[in-house]
Amino acid sequence: MKNQHQNLLSKYTNLTSVFTTREGGRSQKPYESNNLAFHVGDKEEDVLRNHRMLARPLRYNPANLVHMRQIHSTKVHLVSENDNFENPPECDALITNILNKPLMVMTADCVPILIYDDTEKTIAVVHAGREGALNNIVKNTVEALNTHFNSQAENLVIVLGPSIHVCCYEIGEDLAKTIEKTEYASALEFRDEKTYLNVPSIILSQLEQLGVKKENIESLEICSACQNDTYFSYRADNQTTGRNAGILMLKD
Repeated sequence: MKNQHQNLLSKYTNLTSVFTTREGGRSQKPYESNNLAFHVGDKEEDVLRNHRMLARPLRYNPANLVHMRQIHSTKVHLVSENDNFENPPECDALITNILNKPLMVMTADCVPILIYDDTEKTIAVVHAGREGALNNIVKNTVEALNTHFNSQAENLVIVLGPSIHVCCYEIGEDLAKTIEKTEYASALEFRDEKTYLNVPSIILSQLEQLGVKKENIESLEICSACQNDTYFSYRADNQTTGRNAGILMLKD
């Protein structure tokens, strides 16, 4: 199974952090091969096998993993010991300070975000698509980390994983006009009479406004649509596809 391990979080020995690719699993077309989502039409037994195969080298108990029923909201869930693989909460961000409790965010063009506070030893994962970005889910997440764990923005280390980039994310005229009226107008790019949206740039600007240090933020320059042979892409796969994942866990 091939995963993307190297990022700003890699230096922390008390963390497991990874972004998965579509390679090395057992799912069949059109979900080939490392699909980790149950809701996309794939065979349940293949998805379960992919999860077991992922957990083994990362050394966590798959039953302890917490994923989400993602709804393109700004809802943040505080993970407890009662949360587990079988009962995913309905939300788009997870936060915790519990050891050996892996958190997972799934994407297929949306931005997966991993967050770590080395001072308070807390973590978060965030699903930020267009709606999540425009409605500032990262602000909700950073504020929730502060409320529950006293995490300070200047201590956070944050990685934005593979997602669709402005090179490929064409949007319609009505949406473009709406965004032009907001503070995110600079995220629009106009080429060949078409309009494209830079979602990662919106998130990066929000993180800086929240007080996260620039040197503590990394946005991986990987476009899921351009690199569709390696990553699932809702756009490039014509909406029928699997899901990549970002995983973050505090180890004991």
